[in-house]
Amino acid sequence: MTTKKRILFVCLGNICRSPAAEGVLQHLAEQLGVQDELEVDSAGTSSYHIGEPADKRMRTAAAKRGIELTSRSRMASSRDFAAFDLIVAMDKSNLRELHGLANGGEGKLRLLSDYLDDSWPEEVPDPYYGGDEGFDEVLDMLVAAGPKLLAELQNLPGATPNAS
Repeated sequence: MTTKKRILFVCLGNICRSPAAEGVLQHLAEQLGVQDELEVDSAGTSSYHIGEPADKRMRTAAAKRGIELTSRSRMASSRDFAAFDLIVAMDKSNLRELHGLANGGEGKLRLLSDYLDDSWPEEVPDPYYGGDEGFDEVLDMLVAAGPKLLAELQNLPGATPNAS
């Protein structure tokens, strides 16, 4: 029996980038038939949108690609470091916030751009205040990072490795 690998995506408000990352990775896992091996979640570093669904514009952009976003916004916490094998921040600001919660779990932290080649921006841009093209750009980045993320998760030893 395989133990599920757990990944958490984190952005500021948990209504655009991180729920999209959650949906994209779940969609990819389903396409590859490995959805039962993963648990994917998302959270934010702020309390601005707790309990809200993903931004309607992001849900619409994702739906055009056959990806459903169903999560509700929640805040990241120090407990997430015990619960997840990998925690992926969308940008450096959120990565810094997560370091403040890590309490020894820093080894689980990554930036999404760690899973992209150098042709992509170093941070996933927040599309909230822009036009529809920003939501598509975020989804393009997440889709591009998905295979490497999934490969890393599948190669992690155990469900909750000790962070060093």
